[in-house]
Amino acid sequence: MTTQHRLSIPVDRLRHSLDPASLPFETTAEVSALEGIVGQDRGIQALRFGMGIQKGGYNIFVTGEPRSGRMAAVKTVLEGASEDRTTPDDLCYINNFKNSEEPILVRLEAGRGRELKKNIHDVLETLKTETPQLFESQEYMNRKKEIMEAYENKSRQFFSDLENKVREAGFALVQVQVGEYNRPELMPMVDGQPVPILKVEEMANKARFPKEEYQKLKEKYDSLKIELDQIFLEVRNLQKEIQAKGKKIDRKMFENLASAQIAPLRERYSQEKLRSYFEAMVDDMAENLQILMAYGQARQEGKIPMLGAGDPYESYQINLLVDNGDQKGVPVIFESYPTYRNIFGSIDRAVDRNGVWRTDFSKIKAGSFLRANGGYLVVNLLDAIIEPWVWPSLKRALKAEKMEIQTYDPFYFFTTTGLRPEPIDINTKVILISEPYIYYLLNAYDSDVQKIFKVRADFDQSIDNNEQSVGLFVKFIKRATDEETLRPFDRTAVATLVEEAVRMAGRQEKISISFPRIADLIREADYWAAQTGQDRVTAEHVDKAIESRIYRTNMIEEKIQELIDRGTLMIDVEGAVVGQVNGLAVFQLVDYMFGKPTRITASTSLGKEGIINIEKEAEMSGRIHNKGVLVLSGYLRKNFAQDKPLSMSASIAFEQSYSGVDGDSASSTEIYALLSSLAEVPIKQNIAVTGSVNQKGEVQAIGGVNEKIEGFYHCCKALGLTGDQGVMIPEANVKDLMLRKDVLQAVKEGKFHIYAVKTIDQGIEILTDKEAGERGVDGTYPEGTINYLVDEKLSALAKALKEFGEGPGKKDAEK
Repeated sequence: MTTQHRLSIPVDRLRHSLDPASLPFETTAEVSALEGIVGQDRGIQALRFGMGIQKGGYNIFVTGEPRSGRMAAVKTVLEGASEDRTTPDDLCYINNFKNSEEPILVRLEAGRGRELKKNIHDVLETLKTETPQLFESQEYMNRKKEIMEAYENKSRQFFSDLENKVREAGFALVQVQVGEYNRPELMPMVDGQPVPILKVEEMANKARFPKEEYQKLKEKYDSLKIELDQIFLEVRNLQKEIQAKGKKIDRKMFENLASAQIAPLRERYSQEKLRSYFEAMVDDMAENLQILMAYGQARQEGKIPMLGAGDPYESYQINLLVDNGDQKGVPVIFESYPTYRNIFGSIDRAVDRNGVWRTDFSKIKAGSFLRANGGYLVVNLLDAIIEPWVWPSLKRALKAEKMEIQTYDPFYFFTTTGLRPEPIDINTKVILISEPYIYYLLNAYDSDVQKIFKVRADFDQSIDNNEQSVGLFVKFIKRATDEETLRPFDRTAVATLVEEAVRMAGRQEKISISFPRIADLIREADYWAAQTGQDRVTAEHVDKAIESRIYRTNMIEEKIQELIDRGTLMIDVEGAVVGQVNGLAVFQLVDYMFGKPTRITASTSLGKEGIINIEKEAEMSGRIHNKGVLVLSGYLRKNFAQDKPLSMSASIAFEQSYSGVDGDSASSTEIYALLSSLAEVPIKQNIAVTGSVNQKGEVQAIGGVNEKIEGFYHCCKALGLTGDQGVMIPEANVKDLMLRKDVLQAVKEGKFHIYAVKTIDQGIEILTDKEAGERGVDGTYPEGTINYLVDEKLSALAKALKEFGEGPGKKDAEK
């Protein structure tokens, strides 16, 4: 048996297969649907612990990879637990009549906030109707009439006494119209007719009236004018007194009406804040009675209130901020659009008729953070931290356990009125959904995270591949088909789906529980079953769904293969070349990953530079790749520099690489190229290589092993399969193999081969068909082996470098 055969991987280890005959059903129609959550015991236990502990700072961070079912699991757990707890209170804001910029917060039992709002609304509607009627009642008219009669009698008495005195003095009181009003004017009688005093003065100046008599009239006029002005003053004071009495009567009657309407509310609501509010509301209405009367009159006449005036009764309504009347248990809110306004609420504003931004307590709006008070708020972390001010405000509220709704918008500085609502005590349990790397990054830069998110629920992506897990997986398929009324899956389709889930997990002993991705595959398989008119989904339809998904996303892969086919990207899959190896690279797109070969070359010469990483020199190499190249030097020193200095210059390059290189999965490939160059032994181009290496020469596991194998297979297939082509992988990756069925079939037919190696020595033997050679007790390698040739070459380079450094002049001097 040759070395190649000895290290070939048996076909049955290349893919985990599930025998459809082992499934105890014909189709999933015979299976019960899945209940609960599969395989997330650690995450669910942490989630329930965080939900159960009602202490400050015990908010929850749910971490897991996207499409791992994190959100669905959180929904399931919350829906089951939220109904077991007491429904939180309703929250209302009421007007603060003493200081309108500081609205008052009122807490009521769930449902009573809505009740209070309706009761106040009904009272105000009644007052809108009955207030105008109150001031049209006979009782009100009689009281007004009594006051006016008393006023008129006193006024008449004042002017009656004055008129007698005026008449005796030769004057008359004449009613003169001034604007819209009439007022009495004092005039002297001349020839039996009242004449204005200014006209008499004019007549006296023209000698048409005796001056002596005018002087006497003027003196009497001035005396009477003083008395007249005094009477006018007394009448004005009397008028003010009458008006005050009228207002007092109006106020008293309105207060009686309003108090009678509000009396039932005083009995129903015993909270001190509300009792004080009812009294303040009646007082404020009475103070603004004229406005209310004008509004009521306009309303009765069907006139629309003036723009900007609005409804004066609005300031007495209840702003029901949070209504839990229909809530069963505690609220659970999933905020899918976590802007500042949506989470923390806002204080809206309107432009009045003067063009000024104004606001009041009725324009305070609650956000999801407050609506979830007493319950749970679920937010995607990445969505939240990219929104301005959301993360700092969330931290501040959780640390203080209080929240003050504030104005937040671009026009904040243009407002002339602002509010400072009474802060609200909050007991919201926040659950953040995040990918692990964001969680770690946030912890590194924000020390507050550990203070306010003390519970982490970490969700896995896979479970153990065993009979019980397969049974649960089948139940999930049943639930998915029932929920969306899809066709049942027969046992072949189920087996194919399970195998695909194993491939998603990346390990043969695991099954992926990324149920959202699997559910997509179930829907797509059902679609292809519908296209063929089948009443059940079979393995053929699942395979078609997988192939179709790949075809929709692998255009870049095909473009790269086209470049290889036409020779633009130079890849050899036949022959042997010194210092040249086919490495394998993985390309990760958003929704698709594939592998392709890349040519790696090494060139060695006399020198002291050691190994030169051309990618690094060109600033196209990542840190992990740089480390892998440095490991190569350690391997060479351990194996070939124990009795001499490592005197060489070697350059390693990824040919036709223009986008950068990272990762250490090509480090073993680079060693093979170096050994080939030093030993001057050609390497087979029909075998591609992948694997990391350590300084001891042990080949270590890498990622994307299935995609790398499939990538080289498809490349060989396009260029022509010869029967001796294959891929060499680390033995540690054998348990990760879950190759596509076409690759598996090619291996079965002997058209393609896959080798597993533990060490560099095993790998170089496969690539060169020459023994690697093991160091003997005397420190030398067996003659003719790869390691022997490399050692001899390095010895020759060291000797040549020494001779070159000494130069001919030094040798002649010694002679």
